[in-house]
Amino acid sequence: MVVAAVLLKVGLLAFGGPAAHVALMRREIVVRRRWIDEATFLRMFAACNLIPGPSSTELAIFIAYRLAGWPGLVLGGALFVVPAMLIMLALAWVYATYHATAVFLAGLYGIRPVVVGIIAWAAFDLGRRASRRASSLAIAVAVTISSLLGFNPVLLLVLGGVALLLIHIGRSPGPLGVPLLALAPSLPAILDAGRASRLPVLFLTFLKLGAITFGSGYVLFPLLQADFVEGLRWLPRAQLVDAIAIGQITPGPVFTTATFLGYLFAGVPGALLATLGIFLPGFLLVPLLDRIVVAIEHRAGVQAFLDGVSAAVVGLIAGVVVQVGISSISDVTTAALAILAFVVVLRRPLASPAVVAVGGLAGLLLRFLI
Repeated sequence: MVVAAVLLKVGLLAFGGPAAHVALMRREIVVRRRWIDEATFLRMFAACNLIPGPSSTELAIFIAYRLAGWPGLVLGGALFVVPAMLIMLALAWVYATYHATAVFLAGLYGIRPVVVGIIAWAAFDLGRRASRRASSLAIAVAVTISSLLGFNPVLLLVLGGVALLLIHIGRSPGPLGVPLLALAPSLPAILDAGRASRLPVLFLTFLKLGAITFGSGYVLFPLLQADFVEGLRWLPRAQLVDAIAIGQITPGPVFTTATFLGYLFAGVPGALLATLGIFLPGFLLVPLLDRIVVAIEHRAGVQAFLDGVSAAVVGLIAGVVVQVGISSISDVTTAALAILAFVVVLRRPLASPAVVAVGGLAGLLLRFLI
């Protein structure tokens, strides 16, 4: 199937995250082959941002479904994801085998602060688009503080949406309302790792993440931290940073970080279940996208709620920057690497794979040659 082959090509060649994926899909499908016109392509991408899951992956699935029906949806979507999944699986094995060696530790010394800079850029980039109003900025700040205090990130996302919805309908919670909403009691844990084997918990947790994560892959990281670092305690924060770094240097969806973590938690079965769980909601929701768009595109209240969620996302990512920064920046050198990475990616957003690679090289040079 030609459509699936094109999406396989994109999945193999698109380094640099969602922006690179969308740009390459546009070049292959709109410009070169003219299967879809520009206006339709943009409307389809906008629609993908209205449902949870990785927006660029859902765009690939949506295009395949629009052009080739259900067979296209399954095959095209799978071929877009599988290359990155296999690369991440191989890298997870290498990491699990060698991450404690001197060479690996030296490379990670340079890579971890670079990742802090990249995540800081993501928070800044999303923030300047999602927090243009004072109310949105207030929500982002309140969520940042609340996330640092340990409150449940899913609850904070919901409360961010509710806060802006209340403001929209004229029932403003007042100047103290947003912080009070954000400081509400945390949701109880749904899963208890002590009462179940890792595989069911692993699959259900990643399924939940796939069902609640909107927009870019950077949104995933605060949720991963809440579930696997702070909740289940399966993962040290430093290894989450490593997983983020490896996700930056591979092509295809950033959400295949789930493959990497699944392997660390439970080997190959864990990697496969984690990948299935996080991408499954997108495959199920894409066929309903046209109906979803018609149902909500003219409902200002729904748009206000989604804008509040977007503001809360910025706050969550900012909280991750602080927490990851504390564990990754240990001296003047690592601080300089983080700042340099932020400046470079701010000017060249698609350069993050190269920035991570340079960070690793810098770590090796600093530890072994200087």
